[in-house]
Amino acid sequence: MEVINYSILRNNLKEVLDKVSEEQQTYIVNRGNSNAVIISLDEYNSWMETMYLLSTDANRKSLDAAIERDTKGEYILQDLIEE
Repeated sequence: MEVINYSILRNNLKEVLDKVSEEQQTYIVNRGNSNAVIISLDEYNSWMETMYLLSTDANRKSLDAAIERDTKGEYILQDLIEE
């Protein structure tokens, strides 16, 4: 994660966006009294999916239980059904 100011961003926009999209680099843009963050679309989509999956108590509990079962090795391996 890098912190840059607005002027540097403006002068190096292509390079910054290339690093964000190709290298998954995150930038904090310092604008004085307000800041912004630049992240890749893949990162943004990942965060949105995580927030959606954790948005209800029932789903969060189900995911926590699945993680706990996996940690304890309590799972069943099955072959895929081929059609």
